[in-house]
Amino acid sequence: MSSPILRVDHVSIAVQDRLKAENFFRTVLGAVPCTSSLDPYMKYTWEIMALGDLSRIEILSPTSQGSFLDGFLKEKWGGVHHVTLQTRDIEETKELLRRNNVPFFGEHSYYDVLWKEIYIHPRDAFGLLIQIAEFHAEDWLSDQVKMPRNCNWMVQKTDSGAQVELAHPGGGKMKLNLTKEEAQRLAQELLESCD
Repeated sequence: MSSPILRVDHVSIAVQDRLKAENFFRTVLGAVPCTSSLDPYMKYTWEIMALGDLSRIEILSPTSQGSFLDGFLKEKWGGVHHVTLQTRDIEETKELLRRNNVPFFGEHSYYDVLWKEIYIHPRDAFGLLIQIAEFHAEDWLSDQVKMPRNCNWMVQKTDSGAQVELAHPGGGKMKLNLTKEEAQRLAQELLESCD
């Protein structure tokens, strides 16, 4: 049986100074803002940013005293809070964890069930807090970092050959630069595979 885990979606970083962190990731590293929200109940904000073709980070920051992040940030200015794994089916994942005697907690559904999640405690995951969620990655990305609707690829001529942009199943797109010879060979192999 194959694993229901599809991929690592993002690394979540908790910070005390959200604006400074956003500036660092956007200005210095070129991250593209995708989506964000404020959670008044848990007293924090989150923001997903895309880096390069397929990598993502999330910045978490407290908005006031009593945030769930207070303990984590008590003696440090920031750090990796958790890693989020995407699953194709949260129920299948829960059953897999039960069969392997791995406890999980924090079962929630958000945004009219656009996001279903569970967590594995660091004591059960070698020191790492793991969030596992069922969602469609495209729902959480900026149009700037994903392919247009109903488009799986785009080809653009370059000085040395072609650049191919491909839609990625985890959301977003990836670029592949091909020499003229590689582009011709790819075109030939695609034609032959369709016969």
